[in-house]
Amino acid sequence: MNPGKLQYAENEGTYVLKLSGEVRLNLCSSLELFLDRMFSEPGFKSVIIDLSATETIDSTSLGLLARLSIQAKKQFGLTPVIISTHEDITRILMSMGFDSVFNIVEQLEGLENLNLALNSIGCDSADEQTAQAQRVIDAHKVLMSMNEENQKAFGELVSQLEEVQSRQES
Repeated sequence: MNPGKLQYAENEGTYVLKLSGEVRLNLCSSLELFLDRMFSEPGFKSVIIDLSATETIDSTSLGLLARLSIQAKKQFGLTPVIISTHEDITRILMSMGFDSVFNIVEQLEGLENLNLALNSIGCDSADEQTAQAQRVIDAHKVLMSMNEENQKAFGELVSQLEEVQSRQES
């Protein structure tokens, strides 16, 4: 397995965000910061998520992507595109209801002709434990809001994490 890597390119307000390798919790802080900056750019028009080089993706990362789509719809009235070429990744996306908040495609015509230079998104070292725990909770709550199956799948996890966090704060 390859360690996770985040890259992006921008062209006339359209952002391409490429997630490669093992996309896990340790990348979420950097991904979250990038998404916040991207949405605050005055020329922002749309975003394409390229998962064609993603080998694995954890549920916290999926929660951040779901948040991205929900925020894009709310702020800009757009439905982002996810490029997913791996059957197992696509199956996960579909089972979690991503087809209701993203346009999921195997390829995007014309994207390869743009010759976009990808820039690396620096990955922060692990956050303090409390911030990581809150990020996991928030990401899973977004997934739970998407459909009933996700509520069943992640409800107990979120409850347990909130309980642990509450004990740590007391």
